[in-house]
Amino acid sequence: MNKSLAFLVVLAVTIACGPKKEKKKEKFQYKRTQVEDKNDLVDDDQNQIKIILNSYDNMIYDKKTIEVKYGKNIMLTLNHKGKIGKEFMGHNFVLLKIGTDVDEFAKRAVNAKNTDYIPGGEDTIAYTKMIGGGETTTINFKAPEPGEYEYICSFPGHYNLMRGKLIVNK
Repeated sequence: MNKSLAFLVVLAVTIACGPKKEKKKEKFQYKRTQVEDKNDLVDDDQNQIKIILNSYDNMIYDKKTIEVKYGKNIMLTLNHKGKIGKEFMGHNFVLLKIGTDVDEFAKRAVNAKNTDYIPGGEDTIAYTKMIGGGETTTINFKAPEPGEYEYICSFPGHYNLMRGKLIVNK
């Protein structure tokens, strides 16, 4: 019986302390990429530029810079590619005039829920309505004077991440 007990102890120790297999570490990394479709900025040679701007639940636009020519008519379509409704993750496009204090505008926007977070005043050139996940909206406006204009999402807390530049060339 001692030999059986000794055998079981040796077997248990061998199994518990036996050679350990090292876990293979995969050499795989996730890299965040931003894809811009070449067909989302179309100049149709009839004095109109069609722009598609996508927004997502992680509070980003797919474009940080949009370049257009002065005087062109712009048809901008904003898509919300996320799934969360506009009450919690609404997005819009607000083109601000040069010299507008973005932080101050955003502070006033927080109190303008009834107007889709667009406060009164003369700070905007164009803006879309607020949309939620899966929705789309389109606006038309004329490219302003040459210069660099900021655009933002005015939903509370979004403007720090959701902003870009509209560059208008001669």
